[in-house]
Amino acid sequence: MKIKENQNLRHFNTFGIDASCRLMVEYESIKDLLSFIKDIRFRNLPHLHIGEGSNLLFLKDYDGVVLRSAIRQTRQLQSDRPDEIRLQVGGGLKWDTLVASTLRHGWYGLENLSLIPGTVGAAAVQNIGAYGAEAGDFIESVTCINLQTGERRTFAHDECHYAYRHSYFKSAEAWGQWAVIYVNLRLSRHFTPNLSYGRLREELEHRSLKPEQVTPQQLRDIIIDIRRSKLPDPRVQGNAGSFFKNPIVGRDVYEKLVKHYERVPHFEVDDTHVKIPAAWLIEQCGWKGKSMGTAAVHDVQPLVLVNLGGAKGRDIAELSEAVRHDVSERFGIDIQPEVNFI
Repeated sequence: MKIKENQNLRHFNTFGIDASCRLMVEYESIKDLLSFIKDIRFRNLPHLHIGEGSNLLFLKDYDGVVLRSAIRQTRQLQSDRPDEIRLQVGGGLKWDTLVASTLRHGWYGLENLSLIPGTVGAAAVQNIGAYGAEAGDFIESVTCINLQTGERRTFAHDECHYAYRHSYFKSAEAWGQWAVIYVNLRLSRHFTPNLSYGRLREELEHRSLKPEQVTPQQLRDIIIDIRRSKLPDPRVQGNAGSFFKNPIVGRDVYEKLVKHYERVPHFEVDDTHVKIPAAWLIEQCGWKGKSMGTAAVHDVQPLVLVNLGGAKGRDIAELSEAVRHDVSERFGIDIQPEVNFI
């Protein structure tokens, strides 16, 4: 277990916000974590468990303990189905490292979630998603440690309450209480490409590939190319990927929009709800490429807010509020941040 005092967090959040914490603790085993929880010196300090900080915005220094997992082992579990692979994955493993590894082994399902930053544990909390897939689609269970009591508990899939960018672990009841130690996944030995997202089919056509011809690696490469063309590299320009969730609205709201705008991009959710891309709403309000001081809306993908250099967390937060205000004023739709404010 590694413990550092007054740790600067600039390299532990993808926005590159220059904040610090009182202590940073990196644990390599459940024993390490339980030892920390039992240590009376830390009992009354607030704590925050992070992965790679790819979904966090520090508004100020954190006067407490930041916890990080260094549990990164992957273990194959027994399965009764010959076409199925069950994996136990350490919460501290980088998500995209896992995705690349599964393809090398001939285990399929995670291709559409390629190049998403963060760790496996954070993916299970956030229910990351992209291009027609979500992490929760493949999660069988999540093993956690309660950071107050040290209780070890495995949450079955249904107990995780997965929904769009949401899980039980993000609820008011559970937020900050559980450290994800292992995530158990169900994958397949047979590759069936998920091409439900329209842009993927367009890319296949552009590359003269038929859906039945595309290989798992080709699909991963296509998704990586799309992400890199739309999203800035946080190592070059600080950001947290998609800052806002795509709002899900009633069909009546969508139909009102269509009366005023010729083409409103949308995704069918069910008979009564439609998902509207937040990027489209933001762009219609004129925010694409606009800045407020050292914080800006990205000039290619307006769903992304960026640190132009030296921005503080408050600068990013003020920009997000200005964008939300204008979208609400124009469309009567509230776009919620996907990023957690700390």
